[in-house]
Amino acid sequence: MPDRTEHLLGLLLGTEEDWPRAFETLVKRLGRVQDSAGVDHTVATERITIEPFDLRAKPRYDLVIDRLAYWYYVPREWLKKVALMDDVYLLNSPFTFQSMEKHAAYCAMMRLGLKVPPTWLVPYKNPVDHAKYAYTAAKYNRPFDLDAVADQVGYPLFMKPYDGGAWRGVSRITDRRTLHAAYDASGEMLMHLQASIEGYDSFARSLTIGPDTMVMRFQPEKPMHERYAVQHGFLSPEAGTEVVTISRLINAFFRWEFNSCESLVVGSEVYPIDYANACPDISITSLHYYFPWAIGALLKWSVFCAVTERKAQLDLDTRRYFEVADSEMDYSAKLAEYLKLADDYFDTARYHEFCATSLSHVDDMVRDWVSSPDFDALLVDTVRTTYPPAEHDRFVAHFRGLIGLWIQGG
Repeated sequence: MPDRTEHLLGLLLGTEEDWPRAFETLVKRLGRVQDSAGVDHTVATERITIEPFDLRAKPRYDLVIDRLAYWYYVPREWLKKVALMDDVYLLNSPFTFQSMEKHAAYCAMMRLGLKVPPTWLVPYKNPVDHAKYAYTAAKYNRPFDLDAVADQVGYPLFMKPYDGGAWRGVSRITDRRTLHAAYDASGEMLMHLQASIEGYDSFARSLTIGPDTMVMRFQPEKPMHERYAVQHGFLSPEAGTEVVTISRLINAFFRWEFNSCESLVVGSEVYPIDYANACPDISITSLHYYFPWAIGALLKWSVFCAVTERKAQLDLDTRRYFEVADSEMDYSAKLAEYLKLADDYFDTARYHEFCATSLSHVDDMVRDWVSSPDFDALLVDTVRTTYPPAEHDRFVAHFRGLIGLWIQGG
């Protein structure tokens, strides 16, 4: 029988180096973790390599944090295997990656009654590279009037790829000229047209890890190092609660546990516009002030899942959510019911109790480490690999200042 008190967390990584180094360092500093029965557990990390695998081979990992398989199919198939055959816990589920192409995520949240702006999908501008396309298109593709579709959506609108990703191919459309220019440039990208929410008061980006959510004011028009504003209380309590609820609802619905959500807030109205991010941004050089929170939350949720032997729920059980959506309850009551379903999925009460007892030292541990020369070395290394040499001193000072603000408890 395997030792169920020794837990190995696998990191499936791409080009990232800053947060994995931070996560690995904090796991080493964690020490023994005592569960509710008084049994001590140890936790270690390992970076996962990509190689041939036997479908019946037993993995050594209790949990895998995946940051790669959304585009690299070899590790994606390995993740499916260890989830289906070996009960390895995954952040995130590889079975809903199709929904992380935005389209299904829009559909699901519209189905649940969220205030997603009017959205249409339009065919490719250029034919797909497939031998059967010409015959199929000639027989079944109906001509369509792009201007008429845009009129249905309403100007101004955004044209953006149905699968999203780092603002790739996103255009703000104000008239027919810009509409056709953007569509012509889209090539073989499959595009959505989505109504713009004009005159919004706040752009909120919420990062959710397990049942923990941090809502940040986002400024997409600024350079990456300035997009996350350090501003507390920028939403009303009601709007803030709705943003958190929507974020957790989306994650629980799709079994995503490491995801970010973007919402536009107009008065008390919250409009979710992007909420399917297989690889949410947690770099020091973009999150800065919020980076310690993100690493601490990722550490706590990962350890909780491993030590309590949390079982992954691969089935989505969507009917429970649809029953709420189809009920006669008003919008606020539905949100409250959705939050209950999300808390049930994340086992939120048990998680908070575990953090208060078994991981009560983690927040102080994170603060001590972020205050140390070791963290500063990581920060400096990250700046040097991100920015040109002439900008190193400027950005080291910039991020040191923001991290210092967090250390002071700002």
